Amino acid sequence: MVAITGASGLIGSRLSEVLRGRGDQVLHLVRRDPAPAARLPDGVREARWSPGDRLDPGTLEGVAGVVHLAGAGIGDRRWTEERKAVLVSSRLDGTRTIARALAEVASADGHRPRLVSGSAVGFYGDRGDEVLTEDSPAGEGFLARLVQDWEAATGAAEEAGVPVAHARTGIVLSPDGGALGRLLPLVRLGLAGPLAGGDAWWPWITLHDEVRALVHLLDRADVTGPVNLSAPSPATQQQVTRELAGELHRPAILPAPGWALRLVLGEMSQEILASTRALPRVLERSGFEFTHPDRGRATRWVVEELRA
Repeated sequence: MVAITGASGLIGSRLSEVLRGRGDQVLHLVRRDPAPAARLPDGVREARWSPGDRLDPGTLEGVAGVVHLAGAGIGDRRWTEERKAVLVSSRLDGTRTIARALAEVASADGHRPRLVSGSAVGFYGDRGDEVLTEDSPAGEGFLARLVQDWEAATGAAEEAGVPVAHARTGIVLSPDGGALGRLLPLVRLGLAGPLAGGDAWWPWITLHDEVRALVHLLDRADVTGPVNLSAPSPATQQQVTRELAGELHRPAILPAPGWALRLVLGEMSQEILASTRALPRVLERSGFEFTHPDRGRATRWVVEELRA
């Protein structure tokens, strides 16, 4: 059985489907009252948890692995001080809760379920053309500091011998949500030109490969520490949007200047405009093969999903 937090989100919902498709039982950890079994898909069970509160380790009985994806959306709202506090608490409190529960499981009976804990390539910050791997140091800025603390929040599980991988996810390409889900309407209108020049490196990955990578990490408990979940051929924002526009037979000309984005988005614009040329060295060395390793195949898949 695999437990998932954030199972209603873009990545978590697809992950749950894929795991059930290969025959796994799935436990969704939810923040509301669990739904009756009769209302849930086959192979799904729900249990309630509250990030920041103790999670009864008995809830994880029979669980072989946990994929922890819960957390407030980074790009959902402008970064006010209040919103930044929510981003921090929703990640650190929930991660500590999961880590402590797994540590209790390990100390009780020696069983050490696998933990794949959500993280982000925002760890590296804005680094221009620098090639970044899992060995690269942390960057600067709010998001880089948040990711460092987020990963450190699994400490209790790691100290108990639980094998932990930090899935540093990049920009997930999907027509159904995330950054690209918001950009696609502009692409279809021919308005998705370069953002502040368009030369920032995007560490993109398709939703299809993102989920496959998470499953791969679940099965490879020997892979621990940070793992970049981004395609092996990063591209600039302008390259990605032009490729998408071409697949949709639309122009991608009108630019969005940096000052306008900063005016509308405030501090969050720093992260949207950040250049992060991350490579998935650990993932590839562990034997993972991408279905969509280049932006051509990736954008074709996005458009096929859009039209399905």
